[in-house]
Amino acid sequence: MFKAAIISKPQKPELAAILRELIAWLEARDYEPLLDPQSAAYLDAANAIERGDMPRHHPNLVIVLGGDGTLLAAARAFAHSPTPILGINLGSLGFLTEVPLADLYTALEAWCDNCASIEQRDMMRAELFRMGSIVKQWDALNDIAVSKGAIARMADFSVEIDQQFVAAMRADGIIVSTPTGSTAYNLAADGPIVMPSVNALVVTPICPHLLTIRPIVVPGDATVAIHIEGVPNLTYLTVDGQEAVELQLGDEIRCCRSEHSVRLLRPRRNGLFSVLRSKLSWGER
Repeated sequence: MFKAAIISKPQKPELAAILRELIAWLEARDYEPLLDPQSAAYLDAANAIERGDMPRHHPNLVIVLGGDGTLLAAARAFAHSPTPILGINLGSLGFLTEVPLADLYTALEAWCDNCASIEQRDMMRAELFRMGSIVKQWDALNDIAVSKGAIARMADFSVEIDQQFVAAMRADGIIVSTPTGSTAYNLAADGPIVMPSVNALVVTPICPHLLTIRPIVVPGDATVAIHIEGVPNLTYLTVDGQEAVELQLGDEIRCCRSEHSVRLLRPRRNGLFSVLRSKLSWGER
């Protein structure tokens, strides 16, 4: 029997009916559904599997019901797995979960008929160093952001690329994004949009004090290091907008391309520009 992992967005009451129908569809085609705790809660099911444990069950497919945030969480859970992920958009914008709910079964039929395409997206490895030792590390699909807390005062950072000093700056923060993440926080901070197939990382300051500081696109095999030089208030490292850790003076964050990647299932090849026209209304007057 095949297996399909199902990861759902919380606080979406309509998912109860959607999940019942989806599970019946899967079981009719000899797929065993594996439910994360959020999915199981909608059905009052007791057989939930934590997202981090799902790859150990070797599902053939991951179905994400939610928005880009839900897909990002699934991507990190399956970062070390070759299992493709199908993102079904129940949110608003949906750059990653571009398949609408109405096309759920069309997409699944394409998968069952071996007609769907799979896009491979590079991930980024982020490592937090404190006193010269690694405190924690992550694989991010979108980005990492170093940013100050609630008080409206800037922090001091310095940036190195491949051990070459770039600049010291005062800013609200710094974003390091993958090409996939270039349409997320990076875009909101006036960073460039980078096609997902480009081997690159993007370094974007958030509201820098000097207007001459601009976003930088660096080679994908480069290592970007951010040093925390001054923290007038709480400063955090946030991974994919979801996991956060408080930073201390003297901390260093190193970012480079991860050895892992994410495989996104696409029922058809829409391409980045089709998504931009649809989501950002490019070309409309």
